[in-house]
Amino acid sequence: MNVPTPSVLSGTGLVKAFGPAVALDGVDLDVGRAEAVAIMGPSGSGKSTLLHCLAGIMRPDRGEVRLLGDRIDDLGERRRSALRRTRFGFVFQFGQLLPELPADENVALPLMLGGTGRQEAVRAARAWFGPLGLAGLEGRRPGELSGGQAQRVAIARALVTRPAVVFADEPTGALDQATGHDTMRLLVEATRDNGASLVVVTHDPGVARWCDRTVEVRDGRLLVPSPGAA
Repeated sequence: MNVPTPSVLSGTGLVKAFGPAVALDGVDLDVGRAEAVAIMGPSGSGKSTLLHCLAGIMRPDRGEVRLLGDRIDDLGERRRSALRRTRFGFVFQFGQLLPELPADENVALPLMLGGTGRQEAVRAARAWFGPLGLAGLEGRRPGELSGGQAQRVAIARALVTRPAVVFADEPTGALDQATGHDTMRLLVEATRDNGASLVVVTHDPGVARWCDRTVEVRDGRLLVPSPGAA
């Protein structure tokens, strides 16, 4: 008998509209512990809005978001911001690294924003460089890194706080196919190895195949493939 994976993150009845445009129309989604879930759909389907609601970046108009059983969508902005720094990690399409900081300080930034001293934060950040194939690049600034290297730095930054969930929005969209393949492998493996769940928004079936499960958003509603469907 299959035992259900305990839910780490859940959205229930999520509704979000921007004026007359309905981005989410009653979406339910559960993400299990150390599970990787891909959210696919065409542009404008609501997939990025779903990620933003699950991650506490925006509040749904209706519905609930829970992290480890605790409701988070009704928290104030300050508490949701703290949650994003400590319990969530983020990897974006273009990395969003700070150009004036070396790679190790970019990784350490979430720790320093949370109150960890610079020396301790940088030491913790550098521990990620070897496992992610970045040894020797700690002092380089983003402009001195390749696209793939910059995304691996972004992965390290997402994981340095030991989050419960990592969110990735088109993480390979700016990379060539081979580099994107390697980046997704590292993202999925590193996230799982650290016990975190992963939510990936993508339009690329090749990216989605790295995940344990794929759901599709169309017109603000979640389409879940039937069991056994290709």
